[in-house]
Amino acid sequence: MSSEPHLSVRGAADPRVLVLLLPGGDADSTAGARRYGVAYLRMLPFGRAVAGPGVTVWRLRYRLRGWNEPRRHPVADARWALAEAARRHPGVPVVLVGHSMGGRVALHVAAEPGVGGICALAPWIEPPDQDLPVPADRPLLIAHGDRDRITDPAASRRFTAAHGARFVPVPGGGHTMLRHWRTWNRIVREFVNPWSRPRSADRR
Repeated sequence: MSSEPHLSVRGAADPRVLVLLLPGGDADSTAGARRYGVAYLRMLPFGRAVAGPGVTVWRLRYRLRGWNEPRRHPVADARWALAEAARRHPGVPVVLVGHSMGGRVALHVAAEPGVGGICALAPWIEPPDQDLPVPADRPLLIAHGDRDRITDPAASRRFTAAHGARFVPVPGGGHTMLRHWRTWNRIVREFVNPWSRPRSADRR
């Protein structure tokens, strides 16, 4: 496998917010994550949706395609990316945007230093994940399509209810997020926008 994960970096050199995009993957796979894999490319529209002044977008490519319980390889990769963010942009909040397995990764690192907020899209949530710590001062939004047959919208609702977070249903939305793609993009853009404002106008 690759010795370390890879980051695709776009946007401001001196950002007010860093958006870390976390793609999906497989439950079990020790194959290397592909540069042009569908899950990785699926995050591209969200990078474009949040692009703007003061925003840097990092798209993480994991070492491996699988979650691989109990190793949880992508969680380690996300922690590596957060450490890189702290090194390159100290003090800049990191907003996590993850889809499917990437949403699960985001929830597993939600309490890590430097995380400013978490936006999980159609996340893969297993019963043990319901007890994951999410600090109360870190906004959490989970969006899920009601036609998703890959991950469970009900699990997302339970997680947000347990953590006092915000659940956004996407009527007619499936797991790939291709239907109603404008809605998915808008959800992510509006979640990130408060961090991207100039500090003098920041109301957070």
